[in-house]
Amino acid sequence: MAVDFTLELKDLRATMDSVRNVTDLEGLGRRIADLEAQASAQDLWDDPEKAQQVTSALSRANSERDRVLEMDQRIEDLETLVEMGTEESDQATMDEAERDLVQLKKDVGELEVRTLLSGEYDEREAVVTIRAGAGGVDAADFAEMLMRMYLRWAERHGYPTKVMDTSYAEEAGLKSATFEVNVPYAFGHLSVEGGTHRLVRISPFDNQGRRQTSFAAVEVIPLIESDDSIDIPENELKIDVFRSSGPGGQSVNTTDSAVRMTHIPTGIVVSMQNEKSQIQNRAAALRVLQSRLLLQRKAEEAAVKKEMAGDVKASWGDQMRSYVLNPYQMVKDLRTEYETGNPSAVFDGDIDGFIEAGIRWQIAQKKAAV
Repeated sequence: MAVDFTLELKDLRATMDSVRNVTDLEGLGRRIADLEAQASAQDLWDDPEKAQQVTSALSRANSERDRVLEMDQRIEDLETLVEMGTEESDQATMDEAERDLVQLKKDVGELEVRTLLSGEYDEREAVVTIRAGAGGVDAADFAEMLMRMYLRWAERHGYPTKVMDTSYAEEAGLKSATFEVNVPYAFGHLSVEGGTHRLVRISPFDNQGRRQTSFAAVEVIPLIESDDSIDIPENELKIDVFRSSGPGGQSVNTTDSAVRMTHIPTGIVVSMQNEKSQIQNRAAALRVLQSRLLLQRKAEEAAVKKEMAGDVKASWGDQMRSYVLNPYQMVKDLRTEYETGNPSAVFDGDIDGFIEAGIRWQIAQKKAAV
């Protein structure tokens, strides 16, 4: 069936009109000009922390504007290519235009999703924690599969990650793991992955070959920044140091460098063992603890608003996604109904479809609540 380029280009332009309205290029231009003025100040680096904030904000703002302008240009280029191919009846040119259209639709869709991420912390980097749930050794193995899935997703996109803590299970897999995804909007994208994940498969750890159901919990929080004002008094912290665990041979295993930090009022516990020094692990643990307290504070504020507004049916539920490897092959998100019959690709990091569907679902839920 021939591609209707007229209709496809019209749809792309309509989507980009929506993107531009949300992005507010005019307002973004003013912000860039203001940040450029701050960045050019002679005394900027007198305060290195503020200088870093200004230069990072300027880089993000320029990238945001460039993404929109580049996509507009690509649509114009495709339109020109289609006109050339049509006028000259050149099938090779039309085939090239069709390939460009497929990629452009994908990229415009991703840009549209990015513009939906307008929450208070959506543009932050993310801290992801995965914990094995019910299911014994299969659950621990599942937790390790999920960690690899998210790290592969980040790798596919060229996003830097940093594993902060791993607690290995006795037989196989992980009891828990915490890692950062250090790219803007990581939290906005990955926040929809938070919840309970379920795996159904023939257990490789059962000598009778029985089907096993296991669970793992995924927690995603925004990485705090220096101006978030989450101060924790020393008397509210209990700090324990211990020797790092994991595969032998690393220098981190030779000293009591790992840190377990407990926030006494809330009972929140954070462990860090990735860094070689106790001081570095303590700083990393404090940052993650502050992030969790910040998210908890916002959740409490949201709960108060929800109570004032009445009961709103917008719960994520205890189980948000099922990964079924037996008796059939399917991964299905129970909130969005998005599904695929290729679990191997999903576990190899191909989860953009789930993330996009989750973001759109989340936006719809917020609109319905309002």
